Amino acid sequence: MNHFRTAAWKSTFCVTASVLLLIVSSVARADQYTLDPSHQSIIFGISHLGYSYTYGRFNQVKGAFNWVNGNPAASNFQIAIATASIDSNDEARDKHLKSADFFNANQFPQITFVSTKIDALQTPGPDGETHNVYGNFTMHGVTKQIVLPMKKLNEGTGPYGKYRSGFFCQTIIKRSDFGMTTMIPNIGNEVALTISFEGIRQSVTGSGTSGSGTAGSGTAPPAGSGTQGSGTAGSGSSGSGSSGSGTSGSGTSGPGSSAPSGSSGSR
Repeated sequence: MNHFRTAAWKSTFCVTASVLLLIVSSVARADQYTLDPSHQSIIFGISHLGYSYTYGRFNQVKGAFNWVNGNPAASNFQIAIATASIDSNDEARDKHLKSADFFNANQFPQITFVSTKIDALQTPGPDGETHNVYGNFTMHGVTKQIVLPMKKLNEGTGPYGKYRSGFFCQTIIKRSDFGMTTMIPNIGNEVALTISFEGIRQSVTGSGTSGSGTAGSGTAPPAGSGTQGSGTAGSGSSGSGSSGSGTSGSGTSGPGSSAPSGSSGSR
């Protein structure tokens, strides 16, 4: 009788352990992605004399992220922007923006964001879940902690067989916080940012099942978004370095002095 009890106990223990192992593996799985250079957009918008908003973008962005489905707090993001890749659709203005008056691209060739914490709680929405992503943002040689309300849009296998996951966020920063004070208030202090990107999955750590979804099945970009390069050349005088009306996006007016943040169309 004891033999049968022992065998039954061992059988129950093995089944329970197997179930727990599957649960832990599913939760602990980390999907590792690198940013797709053809499907990333870093768009900025800023007030010009209070008359209009100038829009621009950064054309060279690299990065990677690990995403753990079911446990966002164990995830992380790293993004690096080439400062000299700034593009406001006006060559003279771009040259001024790269100078020591603004970004000082020679001395500070990169703008970076490295996450330090991601809220486990999520804010559900019709087109994705949003998590607050805390991290160190470095620009113009100054590092400050900012919070990005990162929305996970969708994930799935694209038409060419690559597994993708996409994110989107909008936020506002003050350039004076990073030592960039030239021409305030004629050129606004508040800068509206729109960040959106797709990552291509490189590897999976763990044995969980990939999240479901079909690439490209998310909703249309938010109102106020434009198509890359659809803006007209800036109207500011190139001699003074004033920013004129810019590129990408035809966003609607935003509150206060901050620009409404447009989003570039995907390729």
